[in-house]
Amino acid sequence: MKKKDFSRRDFIKTTGAVTAGVVLAPSVACSASPYDAKGLPTAILGKTGIRIPRLIMGLGSRFMAVDEDKGLEILETALSKGLYYWDTAASYQNAEQASEERIGKILKSVRNQVFLASKVGERKADDAKRTIETSLKRLQTDYIDLYQIHSVTNEEEVKQFGAADGVLPVLRKYQEEGVIKHIGFTGHTSASAMKLAAEMYDFDTMLIALNHQEQGKQQFEEQPVPFAAKKGMGVLAMKVIRPRETVNGLDPNELVKYALSLKEVTAAVIGTDSVDVLNKNIATLQSFKPLSDERMQELRAQLDPFYRSNKLPWMQPGYHDGMYWA
Repeated sequence: MKKKDFSRRDFIKTTGAVTAGVVLAPSVACSASPYDAKGLPTAILGKTGIRIPRLIMGLGSRFMAVDEDKGLEILETALSKGLYYWDTAASYQNAEQASEERIGKILKSVRNQVFLASKVGERKADDAKRTIETSLKRLQTDYIDLYQIHSVTNEEEVKQFGAADGVLPVLRKYQEEGVIKHIGFTGHTSASAMKLAAEMYDFDTMLIALNHQEQGKQQFEEQPVPFAAKKGMGVLAMKVIRPRETVNGLDPNELVKYALSLKEVTAAVIGTDSVDVLNKNIATLQSFKPLSDERMQELRAQLDPFYRSNKLPWMQPGYHDGMYWA
């Protein structure tokens, strides 16, 4: 590594890991939160010990569909109202700008107020290193709170994560240096691969699309969500609103409630493309009460066509999560 990298990381070890006066060593649980949820409902993110809002700012395709000024307004409003968990990825972008670049324009002034998550899609060590360094530069930060292996697709790649030239040893090295605080993984397409990743490695979090419940195809207790939860991982749901694009008549407000009512789910990542949508989601969270078993069953029946659909974009070959092209 370059000499400047060592200097930067030596600095991180002594000062960068201090978030609003609280030292958060990797994998050490801490029940107190250095962040301000402004009274919104929160939950502990598994064994990280970090308290997070139950709604997470998804900063992929929907966020990148609006211009930069509107995007920065969304971020400022979210933080001012208690949504301090921001989720992005190195690959999220539109035709002009990466999501990380946009976030970096505001992050540098509020760094210790934001729990920041990003993702690496590369599987080889050298490629992953370059991506992580690019993320840090774009985000204008010296550390990332949660860095995730992006878009797990099959069991064979999972088995290679821990190889000497694989992605996981790179993430562990950055974690030892204080550049990455916690490590997780994400996936859209294979429930069995997600479960295997949770079994094989000591991840802190799992971010999974809700369509992996696949009712009628696999028993729920064999799915990765409850397995990861039992291991103490923070379980995060994504693609929460997307069913309304496949099934007519679904209320997005009810879909958010449905995701938050799943007992193993810590929080839900919601893509946001306007302050109006942001405010509606905040209102839903403020008034949230878990849905009754009867209502959950009703919604599952309505969602069945979605779960069985073979047209979900993220289930198709060549899908790239978080991409928006005008």
